[in-house]
Amino acid sequence: MQQFFADPSWIRDGKVYLRGSDVNHIKNVLRMRTGEDVRVSDGSGSVYLCCISAYEEGAAVLDILKELDSEAELPSQITLFQGLPKGDKMDWIVQKAVELGVYSIVPFSAKRSIVKLDEKKARKRQERWQAIAKGAAEQSGRSRIPEVQPVKSFAEALDAASGLDLVMIPYELEEGMERTVQVIENIMPGQSIGIFIGPEGGFEEEEVEQAKSTGAEPVSLGKRILRTETAGLTTLSILMYHLESRNHNL
Repeated sequence: MQQFFADPSWIRDGKVYLRGSDVNHIKNVLRMRTGEDVRVSDGSGSVYLCCISAYEEGAAVLDILKELDSEAELPSQITLFQGLPKGDKMDWIVQKAVELGVYSIVPFSAKRSIVKLDEKKARKRQERWQAIAKGAAEQSGRSRIPEVQPVKSFAEALDAASGLDLVMIPYELEEGMERTVQVIENIMPGQSIGIFIGPEGGFEEEEVEQAKSTGAEPVSLGKRILRTETAGLTTLSILMYHLESRNHNL
C-alpha cells in the first residue's frame, strides 16, 4: 500500500488534505482513483489508514478510516555520521540507511574526503539527500522521515555526537571481533547510538584518536576491508537485528 507523509496542519476533522508534489504523484503518476486506500503518516509517529475521497485544486482529500499501530521504527535512535564519499554514493547510502531504520544522518568532511563542497553546493546536496530520505521512508513504511543534517566538519560531527549514549567508529586497523561483540551485546533498546564511517581511504589515525578522546569506541567489522558505502549499512544491519531481537525478548 502506498504511503505518504503529511504536515500535521493538513490533518483535521477526520480528513487529510494532502498537498505539494505528492498530489501530482498520486493523481497523475500512480493514477489512483477515489475510493482507493493509502497510508498517511504525520511524521511524528502517527500513521493512518485513509481512503481517497476527492481531488481539489492543489490537494488530495483523504478520509481517515482508522489510526494504525506503527512498529516500523527501531527501539533506539541511531545516527549515521557519514564521511563524504565521491560521486552519487551518498544518495545510495541515504536511501538504504533510511530503509534500515536510521534516525538521522550527518554528512561530514574528513581529512581523506575527496569531495569538497562550498556552502551553496552543500545546501543543495542536503536538500537532495532529504528528498531521497523522504522517498525511502515512504517506500519502507516508516512513521517518520529521518533528518539529513547540514554537512559538518569532523570536529563538528564529534561535537554533535557528544550527547549520545554510545558512539562506534568502525576502523580497519582495529583487531579482533571480541570487543565489537561486547560493545554490541551491551546495547539496550532506548539508548541513542552514533556510527562514524570514514570516506574512501578511511580515517587517519589522528582522527580515530580524536574520536576516542571524546569517548567513541573503535570496533572491527571483520577481516575484510569494506567500502565506505558498505561499512555503515553493515553496522546498521547488525544493530537492527540486535535491537529488534532484544526488544522482542523484553
